[in-house]
Amino acid sequence: MIDRTGTPLVEMRDVSVAFGGVKAVDHVSVDLHPGEVVGLLGHNGAGKSTLIKCLSGAYRMDAGEILIDGEKVEIHNPRDARRYNIETIYQTLALADNLDAASNLFLGRELVTPAGFVDDARMEAETRKIMGRLNPNFRKFQDPVKALSGGQRQSVAIARAVYFNARILIMDEPTAALGPQETQMVAELIQQLKAQGIGIFLIEHDVHSVMQLCDRASVMKNGKLVGTVNVDEVTDEDILGMIILGKQPGG
Repeated sequence: MIDRTGTPLVEMRDVSVAFGGVKAVDHVSVDLHPGEVVGLLGHNGAGKSTLIKCLSGAYRMDAGEILIDGEKVEIHNPRDARRYNIETIYQTLALADNLDAASNLFLGRELVTPAGFVDDARMEAETRKIMGRLNPNFRKFQDPVKALSGGQRQSVAIARAVYFNARILIMDEPTAALGPQETQMVAELIQQLKAQGIGIFLIEHDVHSVMQLCDRASVMKNGKLVGTVNVDEVTDEDILGMIILGKQPGG
């Protein structure tokens, strides 16, 4: 059970974003608590990705505010987001296919020896440590990530975020194009992250995934928030109705 009596990990209040006079996000408010997974759903163009890119620092808001632990913050770029322990795992995973897991984990943040050389041995040791915690069955430390399965690649991307102390994780359709076994593996990873108190925004199209993985679902349509519901209080059909008709369950 998620405790929502305390201060949210993240609050996005009354956020608006326009492109060329068209409001992609129109006065939307969402929040996220520690150890919670909130699904963001809607058709393509609903505004969910634009909204969340304001949190990741990819876009700037035209109006609204972001609060982290109840304090108002300014996020103008991805570096700002990382300073607040916000990490993003895009659908493409942003992995370098020709590099191994350790090189990807530390890409752009490499560990170095006192002499200033890249410390491959320490990076591999740290990677083995974090993967041992997240995915104990992972063995392909020497292989380029292009040789890994979809679930293994996803675990490398998640490990990178967790290693660098993510408290707020943005995941873009993490189980897209994965088979049932790999989908289950990612679901177990998400449960581990929740147990560590990490809050997760999950951008999704698949209602079934949201019902399986999320605690709440926020549905957007035409840039506006239709509503936010507890997934254990609604059905798949209720959420589909929100996405298609733009109506709250029972409304």
